[in-house]
Amino acid sequence: MSPLLRAQGRFGQRTLLLTTAAVPLTGWAVHALTLHRQLAATRKDPLTGLLRRDSYTARARRLLARRDDLAVVMVDADHFKAVNDTMGHPVGDAVLAAFGARLIAWAGPHASVGRLGGDEFAAVVQAPAALLEQRLAQLVRMLHTPVVLKDGRTVDVAASVGAASTGVLGTRDLTALQRAADAALYDGKHSGRAHLATAAHTTLPSVNGRRAGRPGTAVWRRAA
Repeated sequence: MSPLLRAQGRFGQRTLLLTTAAVPLTGWAVHALTLHRQLAATRKDPLTGLLRRDSYTARARRLLARRDDLAVVMVDADHFKAVNDTMGHPVGDAVLAAFGARLIAWAGPHASVGRLGGDEFAAVVQAPAALLEQRLAQLVRMLHTPVVLKDGRTVDVAASVGAASTGVLGTRDLTALQRAADAALYDGKHSGRAHLATAAHTTLPSVNGRRAGRPGTAVWRRAA
């Protein structure tokens, strides 16, 4: 066999090997992309587009570990059960979806915003102390804006908001900040304005919607 034919043979075999190897690599790339999209979808609540509890918590803790000027904000929809009972669950879903969109728009791309369950939401946002009250007032206005349904009807909505600042409370612990923000929210329930947590709120246990009151009493938050 001539040197030219031997060279052509070696080149053809190498091309075949490279082409064959490229097929599974391409298939794996498509598979990996699909898996990535599926994983991203499982991290988010399909109704609101917000992070699910676990994903929100992981991102919130990363943010708190890196920055000092942050606030944990708890949001609870007011009178949500009445919306579901009188207007139907599809309308309730529309309200929750609207709240999710408003929270995302308010918090910005570098925040951690999650739906903790039902009509309860949380966010960890960058919020210098001098601007925190102004930002929270803006959030309350957004959450009190009526929701316009696809059929043109409007739904009057409201929400209670509590916030805990890392600077005020002197901690970056997510659990402690959420507990304080939740206690502040409960203090301002149905008030139409956000309530800021103080050091006193850190001593009031509030876990998964339960807040203990004075010794010997217990107060339970519920959708209202």
